[in-house]
Amino acid sequence: MSEQPRRPSAGLLLVALVGTFLIVAALVWVMQHYTRPAPVNQARIAERKKFLAEIRAAEADALNRYGWVDPTKGLVRLPINRAMELLLEEWKNPAAAHSNMAARADKAYAPPPAAPAAPNPFE
Repeated sequence: MSEQPRRPSAGLLLVALVGTFLIVAALVWVMQHYTRPAPVNQARIAERKKFLAEIRAAEADALNRYGWVDPTKGLVRLPINRAMELLLEEWKNPAAAHSNMAARADKAYAPPPAAPAAPNPFE
């Protein structure tokens, strides 16, 4: 006669299930403990505030002052208010404004000139 395999008891299954959950909970706790970033101290807070103030000052300067974007291509930066005034004035004639915009875009994004050909030493 063949003997049928014994089924584990309900108590053993419950212990295995609870044990599994406890192991997973312990692993989650350990991972949270080891991956927690270091607390931010006052020196780091002051440093970050200083950098943020510098970035905001540079952005305000770029929005409110004239400056060169690319002198080789003749691209300048205008204050935002002046740029909006020029845009409104230019777009009173939409056909001319569109052609001017296309010409400026072609100039700004023109590919650089090809590099000169190197002399062939075998000629």
